[in-house]
Amino acid sequence: MRILIVDDHPLIREGLANVLAELDQTAVVTAAGNAADALAQLTAEPDLSLVLLDLALPGVDGLSLLEQVRAARPDVPVVVLSGTDSRETVLASIELGAMGFISKRSPTRVLVNALRLVLAGGVYVPPEVLDGPGMAVEQRAAESAKSDDARLSLANLEQLGLTDRQAAVLALIIEGKPNKMICRELDLAEGTVKTHISAILRALDVTNRTQAVYKLATLGVRIPALAIGSRSRPAQD
Repeated sequence: MRILIVDDHPLIREGLANVLAELDQTAVVTAAGNAADALAQLTAEPDLSLVLLDLALPGVDGLSLLEQVRAARPDVPVVVLSGTDSRETVLASIELGAMGFISKRSPTRVLVNALRLVLAGGVYVPPEVLDGPGMAVEQRAAESAKSDDARLSLANLEQLGLTDRQAAVLALIIEGKPNKMICRELDLAEGTVKTHISAILRALDVTNRTQAVYKLATLGVRIPALAIGSRSRPAQD
């Protein structure tokens, strides 16, 4: 496993590298201290498994850099590490395709467990963000998950009425793919993709992509398994 840390503070990079050894003793960790170096390493490292991205690099807007990283390597999950963990920043990061958001104030065990979740195909969202306005659906889901360790599987999604193709679209949404990229990857017309997305939002009882990500995150969905299962079987549009 190869992991890229993007942070301009050497002590933080060193500390994260030590934590990542706890995650996987065989992990190969590389580091970048600025945006240009990070983008260059994304191109030079074909076997990256994960990117840890600080949003507060000097001389660059962190969210813009997140967009560039996702565009350069849409195949690699990105987890945002930030000292600024306002609800707005978390929402924006997830909307732009981050698979997780971890405050730099989080304990080591939270960081390790969050990264394990992301590497297993889940999405990590700070629990406190679920208390924000307009997130009542996700809060109820989080409480349910805590009470009975609920986990949503592909079968559960099918019970919600999602077709195989809609499940594949959902997997790409969680990966942060825009509609045009979903169209190309699944060979669908843009109107068809929009129809599938509307059906997905209705099935999950949410109103937008970000709320869908939150709901799935609180229920512990394993997205890559969902994506592989959906894309490997013939499906009706």
